[in-house]
Amino acid sequence: MLRSMHDLTHYTLGATDGDIGEVKDVYFDDATWVIRYFVVETGSWLKSRRVLISTQSIQHCDDETRQLTLSITREQVKASPDIDTHKPVSRQHEMDHLGYYGYPYYWGTGGLWNSARADASAPDKVIEPKDDLRLRSGQQVSGYHIQATDGEIGHVDSLLINDASWAVQYLVVNTSNWWVGHKVLIAPEWTEAVSWEEQKVFLDLDRASIQASPAYDEAVALSREHETVLYAHYQRTVYWSVETRTDRSH
Repeated sequence: MLRSMHDLTHYTLGATDGDIGEVKDVYFDDATWVIRYFVVETGSWLKSRRVLISTQSIQHCDDETRQLTLSITREQVKASPDIDTHKPVSRQHEMDHLGYYGYPYYWGTGGLWNSARADASAPDKVIEPKDDLRLRSGQQVSGYHIQATDGEIGHVDSLLINDASWAVQYLVVNTSNWWVGHKVLIAPEWTEAVSWEEQKVFLDLDRASIQASPAYDEAVALSREHETVLYAHYQRTVYWSVETRTDRSH
């Protein structure tokens, strides 16, 4: 199921022995556009500390209660390594965090949990300084400018997240500052490059094709029919057919 990042940021997280807190942000890695962590505000029980909760801990998503149930305890969260979520999270911080919970690393060959998007690779080029900071805030990406091959066309409004793989399936792009238009969906693999410093996402699509793409209405649940029309418009292979082939190959 595809879920809006803005919607998820109001979900609570429930440990095996009680609630932990409310989701405030998501962190995805910029190599694959897969959500790796939720940033959670714990509230008074842990002095309003913000903690990272790995998507590996999530067992179920309940839409009625708007809660993500976890496989870990509150005591584990309380004793977890302290990470300042207001600052960039380094690879060393991740190693400490994942090691504490006994989770494999998702980079390299040490552990490939949901390491790659099933439908395509990440953007071919990332414009950034070379360092080990690979986690990006979903909230911060909201507002990034979208650059088509022939000019700017809008900005990122939100992310649509696949809760089966925790992949960022689409960027929700607001085009109203370019034409009296609408919101459209752009898959991360249709991007050519990302400049995290300039806060820009560069596409390999022109403005006319984006303008003519199917409009996205957040008030209506995204259907497979809408996605099929979207992929046909851009002449791309639908991601679920790739997922099916991948599943059958194992």
